[in-house]
Amino acid sequence: MRLTKFGHACIRIEKDDRRLVVDPGGLTEPHALDGADAVLVTHEHFDHFSEETLRKAAENNPALRIWTNTPVARQLDGLGARVTAVGEGEAFTAAGFDVKVYGTWHAVIHPDIPAIGNIGFLIDDALFHPGDALTVPDATVDTLLLPVHGPWSATGQLIDYVREVAPRDTYAIHDGALNDVGTAMVGGFLGANGPGIGARYHRLTAGASIDIG
Repeated sequence: MRLTKFGHACIRIEKDDRRLVVDPGGLTEPHALDGADAVLVTHEHFDHFSEETLRKAAENNPALRIWTNTPVARQLDGLGARVTAVGEGEAFTAAGFDVKVYGTWHAVIHPDIPAIGNIGFLIDDALFHPGDALTVPDATVDTLLLPVHGPWSATGQLIDYVREVAPRDTYAIHDGALNDVGTAMVGGFLGANGPGIGARYHRLTAGASIDIG
């Protein structure tokens, strides 16, 4: 599989001329959806989901399919059977990729802020995108997409999370609010000079690609 990172939390997976995009939100360049066959959306926050961008992509590509949780699916009313709501424990095929759903809720930001739903996607039993939650799948994960910065997480939690998931490789996502200093600081703790996460840590710049698997 070929992994391409786009703005913030969005990634694209390509295999055999098939393209699957995850979380093309408001901090992601719309061209991330160019040529996409299917889209997965973890939750409704603007940095993961842009209704305008998805509706335009669906208009430009009548074959585009979208899988997401129920709250996001409701916001995409009018697209009919092209949008499928899924939840914890479900499995499906999107653009030829096998996808399994893990998790239910977004990580807690503060007890006074209402909880919202969040689902993670395990793709081809190899790559896991957790959205905005530190969900641990009951499966082997080769490549973990790690949300390295958000109002709901601390670096210490991320270290313990990676250790528990135990992937071979970890790639930073959810870093759109970090400047160069913040990026280096997080990388210092999660990389080789940190206390150890048990996995190789990588950070791709927006638009960069790498073969995984």
